[in-house]
Amino acid sequence: MIGSLRGVLIAKAPPRLLLEVGGVGYEVEAPMSTFYTLPPVGQALQLLTHLVVRDDAHVLYGFATETERRLFRDLIRVTGVGPKLALTILSGTTVDAFTRCVLAQDAAMLTKIPGVGRKTAERLLVEMRDRLQAAVEAAGGEPGGAEGALPAAGAEAEALSALVALGYKPVEASRLLRGVRAPGASTEELIRGALQSAAREA
Repeated sequence: MIGSLRGVLIAKAPPRLLLEVGGVGYEVEAPMSTFYTLPPVGQALQLLTHLVVRDDAHVLYGFATETERRLFRDLIRVTGVGPKLALTILSGTTVDAFTRCVLAQDAAMLTKIPGVGRKTAERLLVEMRDRLQAAVEAAGGEPGGAEGALPAAGAEAEALSALVALGYKPVEASRLLRGVRAPGASTEELIRGALQSAAREA
């Protein structure tokens, strides 16, 4: 998996850009939220990336922030939402606005994004609510408030992702982490504490 690229921006034509890294040009697709932050052509650039492997192509997606990439990864896990639609959603709204919309269960607002119909909006509300709620709680924010965005990359956010990957539901993972939250705790310490807590409850 290619996790990030650092190089020189050679060309940009939404949704694609060309980033030269060590003499190799990487074609990357990115949401408009990332394009708004790009430097002029010819300047240095670093992007966080996600590689999607298809039968007919390997497509690299690039993001300016970890919150954008995390939301993209969550979106493509939703039934009926592929990388193209996930990119459209990220281009049509901000991470903060999308989070508030889902937590408020506002399907009408989601359908204003190009490509998102009523059924897709309803699936997004159902399948994304627990993930976003858990992420907000892990960040110590309030749903729908000024802090209601996905947490920035950090030990607690990484621990939450790891627990979900291990099979815990997002809300349950968030609850376990709240019980072991401690200033300066590392990702490994948080995961270990959460798993120990879960074992005691079993």
